[in-house]
Amino acid sequence: MTSQRDDTPVWLITGCSAGFGRALAERVLAHGHRCVATARNVASVEPIVAPYPERGLAAALDVTEAAQRERAAAAAEARFGRIDVLVNNAGWGYNAAVEEGEDEVVRAMFDVNFFALAAMIRRVLPGMRARGRGHIVNFSSIGGLVGNPGSGYYCATKFAVEGLSQALAKEVGPLGIRVTLVEPGPFRTDFQGRSMTLPKAINEAYAQTSGARREQLRESSGKQPGDPYRAADAIIAAVEAASPPLQLLLGQVALDRARENLESRRKSIDEWEAVTLSADFPR
Repeated sequence: MTSQRDDTPVWLITGCSAGFGRALAERVLAHGHRCVATARNVASVEPIVAPYPERGLAAALDVTEAAQRERAAAAAEARFGRIDVLVNNAGWGYNAAVEEGEDEVVRAMFDVNFFALAAMIRRVLPGMRARGRGHIVNFSSIGGLVGNPGSGYYCATKFAVEGLSQALAKEVGPLGIRVTLVEPGPFRTDFQGRSMTLPKAINEAYAQTSGARREQLRESSGKQPGDPYRAADAIIAAVEAASPPLQLLLGQVALDRARENLESRRKSIDEWEAVTLSADFPR
């Protein structure tokens, strides 16, 4: 067992079998930190940690299973003494118009993208509070700031993560714990092919909106401008920063869309200011 007095940061990352999670686990270990790489199929992450027997640990984790969440966190603490950085990366998407949505699929996606994320946070917070330090990194998306046709339910899970994380940051900041939301644009992670679910019944009424968006995402798969390994380096830099950001946009597309959204909201707020103020009791 590694000494608990070792100051090398200990990361626990969910969803490391591919995509952002795998890239981040690889970069964290290469950076000299310690890492617990998790996935539902532990065999998929064992090659990540194999070159780092002293600093790496592979653990099975289906984030929707309470017993597995406890075992993975306990294994991290038993091996390394603590968890310094929790990265909630596990998640999947649903490319459906709101009317096309299937209740059971939507609930299953919320279970992974939001409820399991919140449960992981609750599991690690007591240890972070006791030590007076820690960092929680929650994967959102540019879709957590801007709704897109065909992604309403997925965006809803990420809007929920945004709200939870912003509140959490205010609660735990005075306790020495930091929170960062990661908001990527399009990256070459095979998310569309590997982690995107389609509705059973496609409604042609939405061919020009959600249907067109589905086709655009399909055609751009493998051509996205974002590099997941560069994203991993950016996340590590944010975690190591003296004043880490609450919101970390990743990629030019995310930056452009976030700025466009802010400007559009500002314009609408200003245009409706008089009506907004008219809702108060007269002064």
